Amino acid sequence: MSWQTFTLSIEDKIGHLQFNRPEALNTLVPELWSELPRAVRQLDDAGTVRALIISSTGKHFTAGMDLSAFAALAPERTRGEGRARSEIMEVVRRLQDSFTCLEQARFPVIAAVHGGCIGGGVDLVTACDLRFATTDAFFSVHEINLAMTADVGTFPRLQKLIPEGIAREMAFTGERLHAHRAAAIGLVNCVLDDRGGLLDYANGIARKIASKSPLAVWGSKQMLNFGRDHSTADSLNHIATWQSGMLDLDDVQRAVAVQRSGEPHDHEDLAPRRGLGDEG
Repeated sequence: MSWQTFTLSIEDKIGHLQFNRPEALNTLVPELWSELPRAVRQLDDAGTVRALIISSTGKHFTAGMDLSAFAALAPERTRGEGRARSEIMEVVRRLQDSFTCLEQARFPVIAAVHGGCIGGGVDLVTACDLRFATTDAFFSVHEINLAMTADVGTFPRLQKLIPEGIAREMAFTGERLHAHRAAAIGLVNCVLDDRGGLLDYANGIARKIASKSPLAVWGSKQMLNFGRDHSTADSLNHIATWQSGMLDLDDVQRAVAVQRSGEPHDHEDLAPRRGLGDEG
């Protein structure tokens, strides 16, 4: 399938989604907000992709939400005040869902960031599992500079990834957080010299992930996401419940055999997701 706002390729069970509107600084146009979750869910439903890399082209990873996308936030003047405002709330929720799909995917998502990651870009990358950056990368909660409060996912995720004081500084000032400081506080895992090295490194990590049991990787992602939002006691109960139903001893035996022999082995794919009307 072809997409308007990015290219999507799959090689060796690793997906690579690359924004391809460099002339417009890869701003987040309305089409992207519908295309991205559709593409991610298609990959997830198939069950064959083990990791997804999100990268970009041109000067910036993304300059944030395109001005055309703001039109959807304007209240409908022909409706009553309450109904118009409720429509805005639903639009924001749909925008939020466009990036929440990255957390919900059964495979890890890796953000490979170069240049500016601005506004909605921060919403996007904080929903990813791993973040790598080039030395010229920077992150900005730019919404405050537009007299807005960031609303698509930055705040609930960013303040759990970095110290709260720095998250508040970014939120209140809109100033840039440059790559090396982002690495020092844990927003990005590491910093690479250039885009070529960035993609090579991201692909190397993706290949390591792809070599593991996708069921165990999915379980690990589930536990990390759940533990972030719940107490230790709830998280322990959740992993016990998951393990009682999802532990695959065949996968364990194969992994042990690989450890002993040193010979690579490709684990079975996850089962495809089926709709209620699907047969078989």
